Parts: sequence; structure tokens; C-alpha cells
Amino acid sequence: MNKVAEPMETNSTTPEELIASETAGMSLSVVIPAYNEENAVRHTVEDVRTHLEPLGIPYEIIVVDDASQDNTRAEAEASGATVTFNDVNSGYGASLKRGVRMAQHEYVAILDADSTYPARYLPGMLALCRDQDMVVGDRGAAMKNVPLLRRPAKKFLFAFASFLAERKINDLNSGLRVFRKSELIPFLPLLPQNFSFTTTITLCMTSNGKRMIYTPIEYGKRVGKSKIRPIDFLNFIILILRISTLFNPLRVFIPLGLAFFTLGTVKFIIDMFYWNLSETAVFSFLAAIMIWSLGLIADMISRLHLRP
Repeated sequence: MNKVAEPMETNSTTPEELIASETAGMSLSVVIPAYNEENAVRHTVEDVRTHLEPLGIPYEIIVVDDASQDNTRAEAEASGATVTFNDVNSGYGASLKRGVRMAQHEYVAILDADSTYPARYLPGMLALCRDQDMVVGDRGAAMKNVPLLRRPAKKFLFAFASFLAERKINDLNSGLRVFRKSELIPFLPLLPQNFSFTTTITLCMTSNGKRMIYTPIEYGKRVGKSKIRPIDFLNFIILILRISTLFNPLRVFIPLGLAFFTLGTVKFIIDMFYWNLSETAVFSFLAAIMIWSLGLIADMISRLHLRP
């Protein structure tokens, strides 16, 4: 006699309910810097509210208007968000710092007002941040809207920053991230006023051993024009060197001194064939010794600065 198979029990928990359970007891402040984004800021705020409301957690949305010359502030106020502003155009980083200081909750999210970062990733990133200090949206191969001329420069920056930070950095300046406010506050004086704000956060966190993970996201098409200038590439290089020198100076000074030491060694071997020690070899050795000495001094200062 054939037996009728009994229906198997299935897990009826939806992904939305799972995320809601994982974020239970948490709260979030969302900071949105905006400059001349009248066509996108209201949609961005509504998108954030749509995806945070089902979680049932306390949250706030703060829009920081960076002295826009259009109706950005009015559109932000109409969206129901908390709106603050800079009296003069102060920069992307200055706006974020103002918003972070205003944040009432321990967990803070940042995203741009130009619709490039979908708010649907915020619940999942918040859940991940329970066990992390910062969760960063990794645009990865989804950065289809980045101009071709800028892609080689970005790849170089990522590789250079990864070398100095001694860990792989998937996305150096992603504008979508969730972090603990208490972990960021000590670094606020170091954070710049302009677009390198997110780059600095990444380097500060990685150089100080903070827990940081990446999660894949899609990078949408922006509304309006990009405000990144070609000169910002050079500024990013200087910034990476500056932060690395502050937190991990030997990573900069040792390779630089080694380059001069190698040059001096090669020139010394060549000089020996002619029995004539050249100034180039001597100065290269002296330069290596001076650079390594400065690196050791910078390392001691760094350790004193970061000492608990």
C-alpha cells in the first residue's frame, strides 16, 4: 500500500522579516549631503524612508544642504527630512561632518543625494554593522557609469592605497557606508572638507585595525553632473600619503629609503670597476639613512599619538 507523502515544513520567513529581526534593537541616522540636487534629493529621502520604515526601528534622515544655488533645501524640507545647511559652500566632507555631529543614533549611514546609491541596501548593511565598525558598499564591476578616462586612475589609487594600508581595499571612496558614530568621532579632526572624506575614513579605519567589511552593491546612474575634478586625483594621492604617514609611516619611508639604498649600491659596484667612488653613491647612501631615520621618528610620533 502506497503511503501519501506528508508535506514538508517550509520556512515561511521572508528576507524582509529576517532583516527586520537582525536589526531589532538598533537605530540609525542617515546623513545625506546635497549640493544643487533639487531634482534628486526628495526621491532619495523617500527611497530611504521606504526601506527603513518596515524595519520598525528608530531612525532619522538628515539632509545637509551645502549652500545650494537651486531649490535643494526646499525640496529636502518638503520631503520631511531634518534639514541643516552650510552658510557658504564648504565641501562634501564639511557637510558630512556637520550631519554626523547632529546624528542622534550610534549607527550612522551616509549616501549621496544624486540617486547613485540605492537605499535598499541600508537594512542589510545595518544588520552587518552589528558586528563591525564600518560596512562599505562595494561598487565593484557595477561602476558602469564611471567615465573610461577615470577608471585607470581609480585602479591605481586602489592598488596604491591597498599597499600602504596593508590590506585589500575594494572600494576606496564609496559614498554608501554604515558605521558606528563612536568609532568615527575620534577621527573627525583629521577628515577633510572635500570629496576625500570617504577616502580618509577608509584609510583611518584600516590603518587603526578597525573592523571593516565590504558588501556588493549596484551603482546607479546619477542625476545631474559629477562634481569631481581632474585635479582631485592628485589630491587623493597626497591624501593617501598623508594618512599613511600619520598612521603607518614605515610603509612609506622604508620603500623610499630602499630605493635610494639600491641606487647607491648599484652605483658603488660600478664605481669599484673604475676605482673611483662617486658623489652619487655617497649621497644615495646618505639619503637612505636620513629617510629611514625620519621614518623611525615618524613611527614613534605615530605610536605616541595613537597610544590609549
